[in-house]
Amino acid sequence: MEDNKKSGWDKVDIILKPVGGLLTAIAVALLGFFGSQFLERRQAIETNARLYTELMSKREEAESALRKDMFKSIIDSFLKPESALIEEKVLNLELLVYNFHESLNLKPLFLHLKKILSELPTSSDDEKQDKNEYIERLERVAKEVVRKQMSVLEVSGKKFSRTIVFERLGKSTIGVKLPGGILKLDNIERNFSIVASKVDLEAKEVKVRLEIRTLNDSEEKASTVVAEFWVGLFDFPMIDNTRLSHDQRCAVILTNYSEYSANIVLLVFPGSHASLKEKPYYEEVIQNLGKQIRFLDARTSKQP
Repeated sequence: MEDNKKSGWDKVDIILKPVGGLLTAIAVALLGFFGSQFLERRQAIETNARLYTELMSKREEAESALRKDMFKSIIDSFLKPESALIEEKVLNLELLVYNFHESLNLKPLFLHLKKILSELPTSSDDEKQDKNEYIERLERVAKEVVRKQMSVLEVSGKKFSRTIVFERLGKSTIGVKLPGGILKLDNIERNFSIVASKVDLEAKEVKVRLEIRTLNDSEEKASTVVAEFWVGLFDFPMIDNTRLSHDQRCAVILTNYSEYSANIVLLVFPGSHASLKEKPYYEEVIQNLGKQIRFLDARTSKQP
């Protein structure tokens, strides 16, 4: 009986040994095949990524060189006023604005060129028409740049708009207080108050007083920021803005101007969306790093 059982197990052992060896060989072959395919795909991805990085780096270098040459040739027309006509200056300013509006404060050039245009002699109707057309071109390109910058900032920011009626402003000696607003960005809630005090109809500018009170700052006591300034068509939000705590910015933008009223927009946005020349303070960098570390620690603690 025991011999029969042993002989049965022996038969099973004899059958399973080659099967096990075959399965092991198949598993090793499959592992090698799929492993080599994985390594090949990984190498291909790394090669493509390295090639893409090199191409992008060369493209950025070529673009930077082109922008440098363009900037030099355009700015020379303003530094050497005798070498350029009014038409060329207006065209050069348009090129300069469309290509460098995020990194340069171009308001002085706008004001300078508008002053030159306003002092042009107009002895005939044609000269008067040309002068008005140049000024309209300046205002049109400024409005277009403001629109582009606002479309970028509104994605990650908050805003509200108000209307200033000049008739009410002329009857008041202390200015007109516009309806305030509360905006919340990145869990920081602020109360914004705007007072319009003066208007310059010729320059198309409005003087405003801005008060910003932080309501729920957990890291410091509620603070109030006060700023008074003129806002016009040549003030761009990425450049002309007020610094707030927690690496945030606030800009008052003149979006429309008529003989009787003006429309303004108050926009609060992250400091990372400000112009390239606006660098955060070291305290803000450390503060942001601390927030990221606390966020990662919180996520890690929640994981099982």
